[in-house]
Amino acid sequence: MNMAQNIAAGLDRILTMEVVRVTERAAVAAARLRGRGDEKAADQVAVDAMRQELNRLAIKGTVVIGEGERDEAPMLYIGEEVGTGKGPAVDIALDPLEGTTICAKNLPNALAVIAIAEKGSLLFAPDVYMDKIAIGPGYPGDLIDIDASPAENLANLAKAKGVAVSDITACILDRPRHARLIDAVRATGAAIRLIGDGDVAGVIHTTDPDETGIDIYLGTGGAPEGVLAAAALRCTGGQMQGRLILDTPEKVARAQKMGISDPKRIYRAQDMARGDVLFAATGVTDGNLLDGVKFGRTFITTHTIVLRSSSRTVREIKARHQDLEKF
Repeated sequence: MNMAQNIAAGLDRILTMEVVRVTERAAVAAARLRGRGDEKAADQVAVDAMRQELNRLAIKGTVVIGEGERDEAPMLYIGEEVGTGKGPAVDIALDPLEGTTICAKNLPNALAVIAIAEKGSLLFAPDVYMDKIAIGPGYPGDLIDIDASPAENLANLAKAKGVAVSDITACILDRPRHARLIDAVRATGAAIRLIGDGDVAGVIHTTDPDETGIDIYLGTGGAPEGVLAAAALRCTGGQMQGRLILDTPEKVARAQKMGISDPKRIYRAQDMARGDVLFAATGVTDGNLLDGVKFGRTFITTHTIVLRSSSRTVREIKARHQDLEKF
């Protein structure tokens, strides 16, 4: 099968624009509640808007990364079927509001995020922590190693980039569990960008260090967010490794129910998001990569990136919406 046939056999190209509408609607809904201090309300309106728009798509979609298991989430739960039922069968990973605390406090880098892949292509990850390391594109394969020390990974990255370690900036979630990691990174002379929430954005920022100032992502965060980040990296050529943290019998049992037989397996981006992948993210609040939603008197503006793995296309869409009724 040649490349053209491969692409034709993947996701319908028209979905590239359709997924933009999905994240735009969720971002606008959440943005109306920016800075109001109500995380649950902002998340709920984003979920409602994203689900409504997903159900207009000509797909047979199954949510594999969503708001939680069926008994925890009334909508966009893991296993929920979405779409019109007419069209390609796809897996969907989503986070209608990535960074609920960020949005509630009106801080940078809250996003509405979705990834769509061919059926059976996305890792069915339990809602546990994942140890992660990620860098952007343009480096030799297997440059990073999740089992190597921070000093080794930073030295290898600096050498490949042709700079001193002191010129490297690592992004790490600001959590007590990362105290030793932060000390280890600072001991090398590298800089750290601490973020309070939103590790999907943190990983994506490594794909454009000239713009974002972030060269590498390190630390533990949610496994579902890891799958979303891996989908983005599959589209840009970045590298990522992740390992699920299954540190109790209950977590091991949950993972086994989801088809994970090796609790110590290291997953690369291509293991977490295989085949043809679409990824879209719309800014809710202003950030390093995307502007947040702007509300004018007669219009709304949104800023979205949409990526596709099969064509390695990165589209940046700044939209001015004058039909306010659709929101």
